Amino acid sequence: MQYAASDVNHHDRYKILTAFVLPRPIAWVTTLGPTGVVNAAPFSFFNVFAEDPPLCMFAVNKRPDGRLKDTWLNIERTGEFVVNLTDEPLARAMHDSSGDFPPNVGEPDYLGLKLAASVDVKPPRLADAPWSMECKTWQVVNVKDDRQLILGEGLRFHIRDELWDGTAMRIHMDRYHPVGRMFVDRYCRTDDRIEFPAAPVVAAKAAE
Repeated sequence: MQYAASDVNHHDRYKILTAFVLPRPIAWVTTLGPTGVVNAAPFSFFNVFAEDPPLCMFAVNKRPDGRLKDTWLNIERTGEFVVNLTDEPLARAMHDSSGDFPPNVGEPDYLGLKLAASVDVKPPRLADAPWSMECKTWQVVNVKDDRQLILGEGLRFHIRDELWDGTAMRIHMDRYHPVGRMFVDRYCRTDDRIEFPAAPVVAAKAAE
């Protein structure tokens, strides 16, 4: 079975991509509105792509009725945001924050999420997130005026203390329980893990 992308409508292309490219990490992005309202919204078209400088990217699309999302409006105005990751204890609140909230109602306030001040940017981070990265906008790619690909440069990392060995610079993986996005309202746990030995190093064949 195969499809030419040009033969499949917008909605079905989305379904094909999100049905197979999974699980996807989730950027729970906090931004600051013009009146001081803190917005928090999850985006699963997301990942990190470089470490020097630290770069992440996530996609913000318009709402079905054509309205621009608060996340994009806030980033367009300020150039600042925080990417927070979520784990199992926060998963339901993360999902609920994807609802349609008016600009004057902040998801953290409505859902009872604790905030903590950032250091290098004005938007606060989610205090209970296992990991957060303060970001400034590095580049924006406009996709057909319907979606913005926002590349952020990480300025500062915040890590929940019990998750990180600062001497070895290594995560305590047995203590970290992130969730991934599947599709529609489905998510997955990540505790069922596979570990392989180091991949082989294969020498080139000698010329005959």
